[in-house]
Amino acid sequence: MSSREGSGYPIGRIIFASGLGTMIEWYDFYIFGSLAVIMSQLMFPKDQPAWALIQTWALFATGFIVRPFGALVFGRVGDLIGRKYAFLVTLTIMGLSTFVIGLLPTYASVGLLAPSILLLLRLLQGLALGGEYGGAAVYVAEHVPDNKRGYYTSFIQITATLGLFVSLGVILTVKKLMSDADFKAWGWRVPFLLSIVLVMISLWIRMSLKESPLFESIKAQGKASIAPLRESFGNWANLRIVLLVLFGATAGQGVVWYTGQFYALSFLQTVLKIDLAKASIIVAVALLLAMPFFVVFGALSDRIGRLKVMMAGNLIAALTYLPIYHAMKDHAGDPKNPNMPILIGLIFIQVIYVTMVYGPIAAFLIESFPAKIRYTSFSLPYHLGNGWFGGTLPLIAGLLVVKTHNIYAGLYWAIGVALMTFIVGSIFLNERHRVEIWAEAEEARPT
Repeated sequence: MSSREGSGYPIGRIIFASGLGTMIEWYDFYIFGSLAVIMSQLMFPKDQPAWALIQTWALFATGFIVRPFGALVFGRVGDLIGRKYAFLVTLTIMGLSTFVIGLLPTYASVGLLAPSILLLLRLLQGLALGGEYGGAAVYVAEHVPDNKRGYYTSFIQITATLGLFVSLGVILTVKKLMSDADFKAWGWRVPFLLSIVLVMISLWIRMSLKESPLFESIKAQGKASIAPLRESFGNWANLRIVLLVLFGATAGQGVVWYTGQFYALSFLQTVLKIDLAKASIIVAVALLLAMPFFVVFGALSDRIGRLKVMMAGNLIAALTYLPIYHAMKDHAGDPKNPNMPILIGLIFIQVIYVTMVYGPIAAFLIESFPAKIRYTSFSLPYHLGNGWFGGTLPLIAGLLVVKTHNIYAGLYWAIGVALMTFIVGSIFLNERHRVEIWAEAEEARPT
């Protein structure tokens, strides 16, 4: 179990530099979701608010739908050129796209041109995020000891929830500094514009990092892939693993993540009629309380295995979502004065499920594929599961509620996918937490 000869940096700095950039990308990506209700009023006609919100969630979903394509493009770059180069490019694309959203004209000013430009920017955001996350997770994993991979990569897993938490915090701060009318008129732009400062700081930090020592060792030995896409998906043995990982791990993880955080936020606002500020506080407090558990479950997976933790999270979530959301409705109280402690507790439980399925998954995916095609093979099933299954959840849930007139119908998609993942993962996937990925570097190390 070789350590990180040649990495040049302590693990803490590597995690901080990788995690900061990834957190900023998640922040950029999720500001839109956090402001979806307000954006729907600005980017579409106001005469049908329910359908305007669904159209906004559809725009939100496009960013997720293209994430697998970003995974293919930048995963290939990461396996051919290097991990560091790929996630420098993705961070730049994400930052610029988010900044421009803050400058967009509204539907009232330019009509359909507004949502059209927003669609293009969401597509660029999705492509960037498709390459960013896999690069950061692989970069960290290829620096750390094999027997603590779940623990160390779980800090990268925190970044997604932390990005959502920071987006909510920035939105609440900006909203508090101005009137409601000013926030809806122009204040909503500020969180998007602020992101450029965060991106510049992260780029400066990342520029000083060296390449992954494991990747450099393999590349020096001439064992890096020259065709990572073909090796990843043109080979049935590897493609089979990609498909099993998708349906048996990342699909359920994706819907649990988005149900416990985004759908919960939307439910508070659209069904329970709680205003944006109170709903954001409820979700933000629940996220803050639950975030340490990403590391708890990541470390636990080093001891007992990734699958045991993740499958338990999927099953418990599927069995308890309906009772939890019924309880949210029953205990919400007056929308102007909701029962905050109860609602925070109920969302905290959902975020615990998120930490169970998400904390160990980076380590699990890294262990599933060899180093020479790891970036590409890792990224595709992750972004298919999170983008196509998880990211479309608000849109699918919204359509189910509108069509059935049942406020709980939106949960059926999440429950069905989580159960599918539990069944496929429990039957067809194996524990691999004892795999020593550094053995590849030892075999490839020049003599």
